[in-house]
Amino acid sequence: MAQITLKSLAHSYAPNPSGPDDYAIREMEHVWQQGGAYALLGPSGCGKSTLLNIISGLLTPSDGQVLFDDQVMNELPPEERNIAQVFQFPVVYDSMSVYDNLAFPLRNVGTPEAKVRERVAEVADVLDLTSLLKRKARNLTADEKQKVSMGRGLVRDDVSAILFDEPLTVIDPQLKWKLRRKLKEIHERFNITMIYVTHDQLEASTFADKIAVMYEGQVVQFGTPRELFETPAHTFVGYFIGSPGMNLMPVARTDSGARAGTVDLVLSPALQGAIQQARSRNIKLGIRPEFVEVLGSPAADAYPIEIDAVQDLGTYRVVSFAFAGETFRARLGEDQPLPPRQAFVRFPAAWLHLYIDEFRVEVGQ
Repeated sequence: MAQITLKSLAHSYAPNPSGPDDYAIREMEHVWQQGGAYALLGPSGCGKSTLLNIISGLLTPSDGQVLFDDQVMNELPPEERNIAQVFQFPVVYDSMSVYDNLAFPLRNVGTPEAKVRERVAEVADVLDLTSLLKRKARNLTADEKQKVSMGRGLVRDDVSAILFDEPLTVIDPQLKWKLRRKLKEIHERFNITMIYVTHDQLEASTFADKIAVMYEGQVVQFGTPRELFETPAHTFVGYFIGSPGMNLMPVARTDSGARAGTVDLVLSPALQGAIQQARSRNIKLGIRPEFVEVLGSPAADAYPIEIDAVQDLGTYRVVSFAFAGETFRARLGEDQPLPPRQAFVRFPAAWLHLYIDEFRVEVGQ
């Protein structure tokens, strides 16, 4: 196992990059601690797979360094990095049995056959492959082949890290939750550094202790699932994490405070002061739908609204309404009464976040 450090790392596929837009990975500093279970989360095209391939050695970065512990790995080929990588689609030897597929990585490094049998049996048991060990891989379903591919990555206990590049894409939806839990169980059992690439926030939250959210080639926040939800460090994190995503409204300074669209906002003195001191005009306020309060009667710090739509999703309802020229949503529990069409909305100060140039600004109480 190893601590993986990305030092001033950047990568461009362009031969002569001239600006930030030419970089698939913008300059970053990042550390994956030894033995951690991490997810790399973001939309398609944000640089997740590029970053994973740089760590594994399939790509050489344009700038910066990849270090395993204190050793620079840039010039080492993949086979010398002691990394296991599981790809989006199964990588198995069809002519071999499941047993021999799982044994291959161990035999390749000269592992004694007694140890091979022990490790293959252990991993097969964890992945529910024991009954298939004698079967040829060509006769497996896509789900089973991917489990074998994952097992090939997990069978060695001396690797620096295991990298998963969207490994559950071909897995039946009914099995995905079970396999995510299996991976978590394997991590807890073997304490191997794991980095799991996905665009699915549920997969990331189920598997990882900490999540790195990528956007336009940058890690914009690195934290626990709770931290990403409660204190999004970037407007993209607020939008991408949660269902529905965070409500965001552009804000303009006024002589008396702040305004969103045509609405003069009632804000805490600390928040008003932070807005007044902002040097940029790119100012936004954000609040999660879960923390928006929808009232049936007026209140001193509430704004009148008209409810446009209500989605009943069984255990909760999503109420949509227009506010300051933006579409807002509030998430109401199934036990909360549905307010009338002409209602009022309140944004509790404890859950209202300030963003300047898209990044969250800490505001004192």
